[in-house]
Amino acid sequence: MVDKNKNSKFLSDYKLSDIPKLVIAGVTSGVGKTTISAAFMYGLKKQGLVVQPFKVGPDFIDPSYHTHITGRESRNLDIWMMGEDGVLNSFHKACDGADVAVIEGLMGLFDGISGQGEQGSTGAIAKLLKAQVVLILDCSKAARSVAAIALGFQEFDKDLRITGVVLNNVASDKHEKLLKEAFEENIKIPIIGLVRRDQSLKDIERHLGRIPTAELDSIAKSRLLNIAKSVSEKIQLDKFVQSWKLSSKATVDERKSRALKSDLRVAIALDESFNFYYVDNLELLRENKIDLIYFSPLHDIELPKELDGIIIGGGFPEIMAKGLEKNRSMMDSIKKSAENGLPILAECGGLMYLTRRLYENEDESSRRCNLVGLIDAETQMGSKLTLNYTEANSNGSILGRIESIKGHEFHYSRIINVPDDSKFAFDMKRGSGITNNRDGLTTYNCLASYTHLHFSDERLLKNLTASFRSYRRR
Repeated sequence: MVDKNKNSKFLSDYKLSDIPKLVIAGVTSGVGKTTISAAFMYGLKKQGLVVQPFKVGPDFIDPSYHTHITGRESRNLDIWMMGEDGVLNSFHKACDGADVAVIEGLMGLFDGISGQGEQGSTGAIAKLLKAQVVLILDCSKAARSVAAIALGFQEFDKDLRITGVVLNNVASDKHEKLLKEAFEENIKIPIIGLVRRDQSLKDIERHLGRIPTAELDSIAKSRLLNIAKSVSEKIQLDKFVQSWKLSSKATVDERKSRALKSDLRVAIALDESFNFYYVDNLELLRENKIDLIYFSPLHDIELPKELDGIIIGGGFPEIMAKGLEKNRSMMDSIKKSAENGLPILAECGGLMYLTRRLYENEDESSRRCNLVGLIDAETQMGSKLTLNYTEANSNGSILGRIESIKGHEFHYSRIINVPDDSKFAFDMKRGSGITNNRDGLTTYNCLASYTHLHFSDERLLKNLTASFRSYRRR
């Protein structure tokens, strides 16, 4: 499982934060992990604790819910993209000033990159962090069998510390009685939460799952807090708090990177349409003396002045397409800057935005919106989900030549009408990319890919920063 990155000195230089660590894991996807994780975060914060949230895996949306609940930026912990050292480094830095870490899992507890090992799984993260695990089970279609499932999870990997279960979607008093009897007879893991079936507790979803908090109004955000509060009252949080040896809040580690005077200015697209960014990536850019200037492709009429680069992350340009199309002055500003050589890194939603136009479905006669037109191709929304961890060799562009870049792709769109002579930066070793196992369309100093990257790979950060600095020296 060990996957070292360039920060291999970290394991010997730092000890793992000794604050309590709680992983909220499911037996499968869809059992209520985000709702119950938010409930743990809300309830612990209500008890006066400073809660540092995390999300296992590459997800961008769930962390926005964590951040709204706790008031602290949620971080992603992903061994595939970050390596073990990168995970530990991120965890260590994020926990400064926190009393407890609550980590929402990914899919089922043991689900990872393959069926033969634990890499990429929630279980691997739990063991790496030496964390307690709370297992969530959906009881909507079973009673005594739920205990058998819990027992199987307990026996499957005895190196994990499953210290409690939350039973979700309990239908009635009778159903609750059957569940309790089954656990008392067959399994010694304590039931620390019973959540009744309640449609009012469900979040509104669409094609990629929950809606990011950046798109929610104040009423919807208040509803999130009310759901977290309601569910937290069904969980026996005191059982955990009383068992933890809580110390005074940690002071900031002096070895953390200090704020450095910025000598580069990079614009970050951030609004309802583009908000998929790893918090670690933004921090690493700042630690490399880059001043981040946020702008809105939806609402601002042009780019900020005196830039050395642009980053357009993922998001939902298909949802905001009409508004993006109306803001022609911003699109012209981006295109003109690219033609003048300004480095641009665009990921997934950013890639879509930079194409000529977007079709709302798989019929090219469907409604379409005209977009930036920097990338000579078109975007078409579809019904098939592309979901992969990726690995690629970079053959040039603003990221330079790098072997085995690891990332992630997650989208329902596809890029169509790509000219045969198009240039690609990535040769895919794993994942789909844009077409024919290639990803990262390039033009001028722009790189636009479906692959989401994590800058814990120092090679990416070094080469990207060098591209920004090279433009500044022109």
